Amino acid sequence: MKVSDALNKRISTRAFLDKSVPRDLVEDILRVSRQAPSGGNLQPWHVYVVMGDKRDELVKLIQDKAAESPGGEGTEYNIYPPELKDPYRARRFQCGEDMYATIGIPRDQKLERLMQVAKNFEFFGAPVGLFFSIDRQMQEGQWSDLGMFIQSFMLLAVEHGLATCAQEAWAIWHKTVAEFVGIPDEQMLFCGMSLGYPDEAAPINGLRTARAELDEFVKFLI
Repeated sequence: MKVSDALNKRISTRAFLDKSVPRDLVEDILRVSRQAPSGGNLQPWHVYVVMGDKRDELVKLIQDKAAESPGGEGTEYNIYPPELKDPYRARRFQCGEDMYATIGIPRDQKLERLMQVAKNFEFFGAPVGLFFSIDRQMQEGQWSDLGMFIQSFMLLAVEHGLATCAQEAWAIWHKTVAEFVGIPDEQMLFCGMSLGYPDEAAPINGLRTARAELDEFVKFLI
């Protein structure tokens, strides 16, 4: 598979088949992902994988905690900038509207939308969950490295017929996740990720978000 094909095929998958993913396949993808760019070769990424009973145990734990604290534990970083301006705000809004439209949930159905959000913490039915963290000593450059590692993992997953959904939503449960998977205090949880085989028949997986034209973000100086 060409890199361009993987990029065009990759989406945030939000419905997965009830089909297991072999551990050795996950290991193979992680092993190749190590070749992601890294300034100074710091390789600042840390990965925690939950599968099988441990995955189910974590999902149940979050469900129980969410019954008491629906908003989670707060985040250690702003997932989106406060006072997000346009065009970024408009893009985020449209993305949400387009997603809910695929499953027929209008804006006034708040409960149904919240129920969809809660599926984040079930990994959207995926059999594998991953958590990515970074040492608190690291700065913006290393956060960029972590992002490139995650992107590499997602593209390699596509190559193997798998699908992913990167989920910063997990940041609201950073304390519980850290305790459960053993993230040490010197590391910060960045995001979670769902990994599995996509349910191609699920309407929500038909979403393809729009991308800006080149003249909106590129300037050539010749």
